[in-house]
Amino acid sequence: MATTKQQGQKKSGGAAGEKRASMLPKEHKGAGQPAPTPRLHTYYHATVRAKLAKQFGLKNPHQIPNLTKITINVGMGEAIKQPKILDAIVDEVATITGQKPLRTKAKKSIANYGLREGQEIGVAVTLRGARMWEFLDRFISTAIPRIRDFRGLNTRAFDGRGNYSLGIKEQMIFPEINYDLVEQIHGMDLTFVTTTNRDDMAFALLRELGMPFRGDDKPIVVQG
Repeated sequence: MATTKQQGQKKSGGAAGEKRASMLPKEHKGAGQPAPTPRLHTYYHATVRAKLAKQFGLKNPHQIPNLTKITINVGMGEAIKQPKILDAIVDEVATITGQKPLRTKAKKSIANYGLREGQEIGVAVTLRGARMWEFLDRFISTAIPRIRDFRGLNTRAFDGRGNYSLGIKEQMIFPEINYDLVEQIHGMDLTFVTTTNRDDMAFALLRELGMPFRGDDKPIVVQG
């Protein structure tokens, strides 16, 4: 027969178990259903492809430029003396992109900076598929409008092979970041890789997707 103490422990354990269970993610109505196609991806197939084919006279559908990946890099020189600072950056980039980033390491030692080969000095993540389209949609519609004194993206940041790069001064433009939890303001570099090796095609692709380049009156807004 259980003692009063044992009965109290069982009761306490049951209450704790119920509390833990209540904190677990609950199944939503869409559980088990396939994820919907990102709206910007749908917009690309429904509208952008036809415009690009007409603009450049492309009869072969495989010649129409497309976005293949977006790479995000954060370099943190302070990590040389404060290695733990990268932990917060990893969490922030994962929150922004929905994908856990990799830690980048120094390729060679630099004595003047106290840098050793193999030392972790930043983080990087490569987005493809649905995550890439979702990130681009949020970046265009939500993050860019939060840039202070924004006057359009530089049109000269193409690399001559159809890829576009830009730098962001602070991670606070992403609404997913909680300002109260930020330990240090840092920037990041974004590179948009396309299937074309022509800068004019890559520019047209990104512009049609909504990238607000300098000289544009306003970015294209995707409905839906």
